[in-house]
Amino acid sequence: MKWNSQIRIGDRVIAPDQPTYFIADIASSHDGELTRAVELIHLAAKAGADCAKFQHFLAKDIVSDEGFKRLGGQSAHQAAWKQSVYEVFEQCQTPRDWTNTLVAACAEAGIDYMTTPYDVAALELMDPVVQAYKIGSGDMGWPQFIGQVAERGKPVFLATGASTMEDVERAVSAVLAHTPDLCLMQCNTNYTGALENFGYINLNVLRDFAQKYPGLVLGLSDHTPGHATVLGAIALGARAVEKHFTDDNNREGPDHGFSMNPQSWREMVDRSRELELALGDGIKRVEGNEQEASIVQRRCLRARTDLPAGHVLCASDLKALRPRPKGSVEPFEEDKVVGRTLGKALAKGDALSWDMFS
Repeated sequence: MKWNSQIRIGDRVIAPDQPTYFIADIASSHDGELTRAVELIHLAAKAGADCAKFQHFLAKDIVSDEGFKRLGGQSAHQAAWKQSVYEVFEQCQTPRDWTNTLVAACAEAGIDYMTTPYDVAALELMDPVVQAYKIGSGDMGWPQFIGQVAERGKPVFLATGASTMEDVERAVSAVLAHTPDLCLMQCNTNYTGALENFGYINLNVLRDFAQKYPGLVLGLSDHTPGHATVLGAIALGARAVEKHFTDDNNREGPDHGFSMNPQSWREMVDRSRELELALGDGIKRVEGNEQEASIVQRRCLRARTDLPAGHVLCASDLKALRPRPKGSVEPFEEDKVVGRTLGKALAKGDALSWDMFS
């Protein structure tokens, strides 16, 4: 299997040496209103998102009403839902006749449009208007459909929540059989927004991904509050981040509570950009902003007393003191000057430099 070390979406390159690509998953936060969906696109763009993503499913093609009823009650984050799982999914559908309007809104806002398709009909409809696809964690066990998405030849963002490494290998193979443009995203599939979820995020899985697939583009699909998970993922090499987005966390609906809002999204992007700058290139050097500090903070060898020209230096003649002018002798170089003869006199406190020896 071959994979690319970078992904191109429009004029954006997603790669280790590039800024993180932020995907705002609007999902069901439009609450069934097209005007809200358009407004959320513009709010996300203003907050720093690079992409607005929607989810295209039909309740009848993604959930079994009978199956959920036979579970004997809703569980996990669905336990708080006031209606059945099927009814909620039915209400949260993104109408497919909105597509042209949403695509135009993204173009106007200057961000990319993306979708997570959950059926072949959605895939057929969206293919002319998207530059990349997202595969949700819930489809990790459906390599047949993953392959159908990947054979479109466009970049695929693959979330890996609630799955094992064996699941990941199977899904990755399904993608790479058709396209080398893959972003493998660590994910924890829990939508409660509870603080204890941090104990399950397991960001170090990104290390395993990097070891198993060297150079593969990595990412994070996240549902935790705050910025710790995102910043940690970026530090570990993730360069695409997906988070849910809303304009009001207090609205009623399945996604609003754990979503980012315009203020928290902007904060996340700003802190991430700071982190990217801080990560640097990994080469240890005296940095440009340390040049003056390297003079005033570091020590050089100075004369303890007045020393005449022709004096043969001994260790007791020298003392390590700040500052260290350019060209002065540093304490680690003491063995190179002890026993040498001064070519000119030194006053007490003078810095020793290499041009002082005869």
